Amino acid sequence: MPPRPISFILNAATFALAFATVCPKASSETLFTDFLKPVFEENCIQCHGKDDKEEGDLNLLKIESLDDLTGDLERLQTIFDVLDFKEMPPEEEPPLSNETYERVLSELKLLLEKSIASQTTFPQTPIRRMNRFQYSNAVQDLFKLKVEVFTLPERMLREHGNYFEPAAGIMPETLKAGSRPLGKSQLIEPRLAGVASFPQDLRAEHGFDNRGDHLSLSPLLMESFLKLSRSIVESNDFNEKSCGIWDSFFAQPNREENIELAIEKRIQAFLTRAFRRPAETSTVNRYLKHALANIESGESFTDSMKSVAAAAIASPRFLYLYDRAMEADTSTDFALASRLSFFLWGSIPDERLIELAEKGELHNSNTLSKEVDRMLSDERLKRFCDSFPSQWLQLERIISSVPDPDLHPNFYFAKYRASMHMMLEPLLVFETILIENRSILELIDSNFSYRSPLLDSWYLDGGQSNRRHATSIPFDRVVLEDRRQGGVITTAAVMTMTSKPTRTQPITRGAWIASVIFNNPPEPPPADVPPLPEKESGEVDENLTLRERFEAHRDKPECAGCHINIDPLGFAFENYGPTGLWRETYENGREVDSAGTLLRDYPFQNILEFKDAILAEKDRFTRAFAGHLLTFALGRETEIADEPALDLIASETASNAYSMQSIIKQVILSNPFRRKPTDSNLAMASEETEPMPNP
Repeated sequence: MPPRPISFILNAATFALAFATVCPKASSETLFTDFLKPVFEENCIQCHGKDDKEEGDLNLLKIESLDDLTGDLERLQTIFDVLDFKEMPPEEEPPLSNETYERVLSELKLLLEKSIASQTTFPQTPIRRMNRFQYSNAVQDLFKLKVEVFTLPERMLREHGNYFEPAAGIMPETLKAGSRPLGKSQLIEPRLAGVASFPQDLRAEHGFDNRGDHLSLSPLLMESFLKLSRSIVESNDFNEKSCGIWDSFFAQPNREENIELAIEKRIQAFLTRAFRRPAETSTVNRYLKHALANIESGESFTDSMKSVAAAAIASPRFLYLYDRAMEADTSTDFALASRLSFFLWGSIPDERLIELAEKGELHNSNTLSKEVDRMLSDERLKRFCDSFPSQWLQLERIISSVPDPDLHPNFYFAKYRASMHMMLEPLLVFETILIENRSILELIDSNFSYRSPLLDSWYLDGGQSNRRHATSIPFDRVVLEDRRQGGVITTAAVMTMTSKPTRTQPITRGAWIASVIFNNPPEPPPADVPPLPEKESGEVDENLTLRERFEAHRDKPECAGCHINIDPLGFAFENYGPTGLWRETYENGREVDSAGTLLRDYPFQNILEFKDAILAEKDRFTRAFAGHLLTFALGRETEIADEPALDLIASETASNAYSMQSIIKQVILSNPFRRKPTDSNLAMASEETEPMPNP
């Protein structure tokens, strides 16, 4: 029987809770002694406790009571997860009966929910600095710049012709785009001359480049921010033509104005925007005193205000993202405004969000929902598309993908690679699903895509098109009649970046599916596992299929447990060669075998049946995708306290036809996202001091 979707688990847990209310003993110690413990002893302790065996560092014999079981929530969550993903019992052991399996899962789910409900706070995101992408956006928005601060190759897809119009609710039939990291001259764009960026922040393993525990601020980096802030305002391209706030902040006031009052008013508004909350009087006075001293010493008004601006964008209050202590009622709204804007726009809140936060209205569910709708229709949503999908899909891998030129000569043209076209396809599919508010299930299987002339030829027969663009690449929206090509998981980009130069990597592809699609990344392989030899020796080995070679390679018992789960996910794509081209046989003439079983309950013979198996578990994928979104939104890994919120997000998304904008909105409306700063976080922020940089 197939694994139960989230809706079943929620309903089962609800039923169990209702039953426990009527009959308290059902949720007391008898649950453990009369049901869970016997199940563990009959099916699990052979590997997890008996004869001192502790596979996975789990000894179930040490769990002697219900309190022992619920006393370690991480362990309880692990037990639930391995059962939910059908990773346990091992494949060679007898499975649990359907009735036992369903009840164990529902009872463990209920225990988790009750234990989590007793917690009063969510994990806090560590105080962290902006990453490079966020800093660039924040500076651009603060000064309303009409040029880039510095070029960002991590923004993989360069838009040509302004096709991205979320307010229209539809993507165009034809568009032009470029690949910043791989295309020709795609890093050349209008920007501030003389401004050098700080190093790129790398994506966390199984995560994103905005993770709080990865974004520290060393003294050396702090010094570089001071220099960077000066270089921005002193750039020859930073002037009245490029800076949208020039007249309201940098230009000399009218003669009839009181200069001190005029400067104070300007600084108050500027710092409120920069620091994402009303600037305190003492802070405004420090900046005001600094500006007046510069003017009195003979510096021009504009240069004095540039000095103020440079100091502000080098301030920890600008660079750091955290919930600072303010009045109890408004603190939550200002923190929420920042969390919301950095999630969807990768930047500071606009005036509208700050205004609602000042009024204490932003946390209201109706107001918040309307603001999400507004932000999803704003062109700044492009920044979400520039950051989230490429990292979720781990597309940076394709930048270093170099298929063997002898085996794949058509992959290369001039001094460029077909991968510059490939990498843009899944990003354009994602943008379409977001802008048109289509179902997230189309990420798995869609009837449309965007293709350049090169990609058209590539998917047809691996040939080279006569139109091999390297700069502004034309893409046409195409209807797909072949389901082997729909969605993002079977794109040439994903197939190429998960292959070696000479062959496919089923294990890498399986791990990618487990991590990206199911948000269940496998453990790293043991250090002593040798790689699969690239060259076979002997006539017998040369006639083996890749699956047969791997079968001989993974005989180690410590490897078998993971491979049983990963291998079917990877071999499902084995008909796609190292550059994503379809094949029926290997070079040795043997037929490709892509058959397998998903979650031990969905047998499939080919990629179409594999996609159907994933879609049969659409609630599982929805919850996994929600986990990725929540991780990105909060700047931290999801933890056990977030589990009920993920269940609710997935459930609400399912009731809204699995639409992309619905799941984003549900993430924002969730309790972890709308959380109030914890006492420890407020105390930490209250102790924060802000040195006035020497401009």
